[in-house]
Amino acid sequence: MTTKKIIILIAISFIIPLKSAAVIKNGLFATVGNKTITHYDIISEAKVILILNGQDYSDEKKAKLQKAAVNSLIKRNIKTIEIEKYNLGYNEEDMNRELTRLVTRLNIDVDQLKNMLVSNGIEFSSIVEQIRVELLWNTLIFEVYKDRLSVSATEIEEQLKNISETEIKEYLISELIIKPVPSDLVDEKIKEIIKKIETQGFEEVVSELSISETAIKKGDVGWISENAITDKFKSVIEITKIGDITDPIFLPNGILFFKVRNARVKDKVSNLVEAKDEMVADEKTKILNMHSLSHYERIKRAVAINYFND
Repeated sequence: MTTKKIIILIAISFIIPLKSAAVIKNGLFATVGNKTITHYDIISEAKVILILNGQDYSDEKKAKLQKAAVNSLIKRNIKTIEIEKYNLGYNEEDMNRELTRLVTRLNIDVDQLKNMLVSNGIEFSSIVEQIRVELLWNTLIFEVYKDRLSVSATEIEEQLKNISETEIKEYLISELIIKPVPSDLVDEKIKEIIKKIETQGFEEVVSELSISETAIKKGDVGWISENAITDKFKSVIEITKIGDITDPIFLPNGILFFKVRNARVKDKVSNLVEAKDEMVADEKTKILNMHSLSHYERIKRAVAINYFND
């Protein structure tokens, strides 16, 4: 806990030096539509980012950390503005499930997370609010795009043909999705991203640049069965060595890179019905994620963001 307390003392001074806590808390940094972001919000968000990524503060991270905190707050506020237009709800079980996933990833329990946050001057309710916004956003995307979740039954059946008696491979992967760039700048941008990954590390670049919902988890997608991966993705992943980054994959809403962290052989599939259901569900999730990215980018263009000088 000592290390985490040091983060507070540094964070409050590194972003806005020589200001009292009261001035920091009330100092307006930006407005996002009808929402406000204060300097204090940025400090709190920066500390949460460090805690949720299991990192300590260092001067080298200062600029990137502040940028990540601002981007995170802007994104959450834009989503909140959109969410408030609808009468949405979520299941408390989903909240508990997401909290469990979060603490499991940090290798702690909920009480330990609460204590860690409190020792940094952060209310546990702020984490709950982050999860609440994401759950409501996911509900919104599903309600808006549920009629567009068409999955090719032929493609699924084709993938299922020969898996009942074969060993299935699973991949532990992370993802980085950057915004699309003009065609004449693609090669230059890819070289820039690869260089950043080599110098900063994949997870750092994800936290800084990824537009995917997995950015808050350092891009972690988890273990994925090869049968749940589209042919387009699989052909790239299966030729990538463990620990390496795939060649870029071009999507309608960005450029995707996978990091192949590990691979293993799964037991043979004995229940084809369950396997098919799992593959369909995974494919629908991918479609929803693409709709989520495009929906966010569209509403972002309609929200006024104003910054204020100190």
